[in-house]
Amino acid sequence: MHVADAGTSPAVAPAAATPAGGRAPARRPLTLGMVLEPPALDPTAGAAAAIAEVVLYNVFETLVHVRPHGKISPLLAERWHASDDQKTWTFILRPDVRFQNGKPCDAQAVRASFERAGAKDSVNKDRAFFAAMTTIEARDARTVVIRLASPDADFLFQLGQATAVIVEPGTVATNAAQPVGTGPYRLGSWRRGASLQLVAWEGFREPATIQFSPVTFRFIGEPAAQMAALMAGEVDVFPRVTERAEARFRGNAQWRVQISSSRAKTLVAINHRRKALADVRVRRAMAAAIDRQAVLKAGQLGHGTPIGSHYTPDAPGYVDLTAVNPYDPERAKALLKEAGVPLPLSLVMTVPPTPYARQGALVVMAQLAKVGIVVRLQQVEWAQWLQGTYRNHDYDLSIVSHVEPLDLGNFARPDYYWGYRSPKFDALYRQLVTTVQEAERMKRLAEVQRLLADDCVLAWLYQPHWVSVSRASITGLWDDMPMLANDLRALHREG
Repeated sequence: MHVADAGTSPAVAPAAATPAGGRAPARRPLTLGMVLEPPALDPTAGAAAAIAEVVLYNVFETLVHVRPHGKISPLLAERWHASDDQKTWTFILRPDVRFQNGKPCDAQAVRASFERAGAKDSVNKDRAFFAAMTTIEARDARTVVIRLASPDADFLFQLGQATAVIVEPGTVATNAAQPVGTGPYRLGSWRRGASLQLVAWEGFREPATIQFSPVTFRFIGEPAAQMAALMAGEVDVFPRVTERAEARFRGNAQWRVQISSSRAKTLVAINHRRKALADVRVRRAMAAAIDRQAVLKAGQLGHGTPIGSHYTPDAPGYVDLTAVNPYDPERAKALLKEAGVPLPLSLVMTVPPTPYARQGALVVMAQLAKVGIVVRLQQVEWAQWLQGTYRNHDYDLSIVSHVEPLDLGNFARPDYYWGYRSPKFDALYRQLVTTVQEAERMKRLAEVQRLLADDCVLAWLYQPHWVSVSRASITGLWDDMPMLANDLRALHREG
């Protein structure tokens, strides 16, 4: 999900590494716009999607590289193979890869990274994925053998996400402010609340592939300020800009507008720990009171697709379940009466600062009021949302986009901020992730989606489509975003 924070003190960058040899190729500066600022820079210790937007594949690297449409290619691992039962995976690492502090990125570093991520005291949001690795063996300097408790059909994809970056064991305490990875960029400077700069690391194994340096990320949350920065030429690329950019830049030969699909799910989060909200009839009433199309128009200017469960239309195995809890205000009133809820039911909706959330919340509030649910909006900054809503579960409702792919496992987490508990779901999800036969897996996936819709765990709204704007000379922006990343080596400038 999107989480960001703004502070005041700058971070100190690591010292530059010695060039690998020869003169560095001529590079051009590049400025990217981002809606949210990351609270820190260690993706293994924070849930903020903005962390990965800066560091994934740029500063830190993973064993495999996830590309548009979910394609997997080698990165730190040059090849791999699995046993017939898909419970033992062997990875052969690239030779002579080093971290930016000169330490070797070898099998021991991989083992240490994954064992740390799966440890009982781990704060990695995907801890369960790593804890399912029963053994991680560094067979030699370049060979890592991972044995799983059970097969995992999504294993390789998970290894390409930001939570699976390989970190140098000696830097784990300082990576949040002084990240040390194996990627083509290192941290140059960080002006909290304004911008962050990455610079080319000349010790990178393929320095000629680095086209841009320095790369400046400017944090611009307000839609009007985003437009002003683009129009003034202060930003070269703005991935996932506010959608109002399309009308402004479409047809302008100097700019390129690209609309990309996503694996994001924008939803009304519901706290099941609240007595009234623990009643499925109340949750169904809320879903029936909300016109998804109206919220989509308000939050995304219509760029997206309504959804009825926690899965997106262009992902394999999607089932359209929008008819399970359709827009029907009269049904909403009847469900509330059946539940015996005294009306008006008063709730607080905690709203983070993104435009889609604040604009969509106004529509949701008005629609819920028509069926007897009175909502008071509480606008918070991301740091407050992360602490109060996500960590402390101190909320009734919230609007947020969950941008992680393959995050159905959150519904099986007993401590997750929704508070949903279902032994039936837990068993079904375990069957899903351990099924590797494709037809059977698709059947299980459909059952999981339907159970979540039937339980109306959340009030799902839509899958957003991201609108990105770049100078016409810049190519390589992902045309499909299975996860949020700004893969700088994929970008090129023509001419």
